Amino acid sequence: MNRRPTPEPFLWMLFSSGGMAAALMVPILLFLFGIAIPLELWSPSHAHLLAVLRNPITRLVLFGLCVLALFHWAHRFRYTLYEGLQLRPYAVPIVTFCYGGAIVGSVIAAAVLLTV
Repeated sequence: MNRRPTPEPFLWMLFSSGGMAAALMVPILLFLFGIAIPLELWSPSHAHLLAVLRNPITRLVLFGLCVLALFHWAHRFRYTLYEGLQLRPYAVPIVTFCYGGAIVGSVIAAAVLLTV
């Protein structure tokens, strides 16, 4: 029986990579920009933060984090709609909305990071 290959393994890889990246990096960023800087536990200058953000490696890491987190969300939300709400008959619009939203969000993230 010949079966056409599906993108499911690739999507599961993006899901697990996005979950791992988000679990490791988002708490650090939340601590730095949500607690440490506002409470002045660490007070970098605006010029220093801008220099860090203009570094191509920083932009690449932030872009990767955004893309992986968006695809993690898309896969999780797709299966929530499929299994949790039993909306499997609407598979095509759900897949289009979820993964299309992740792609649009990735393009927006790239545009924002390239204009800084």
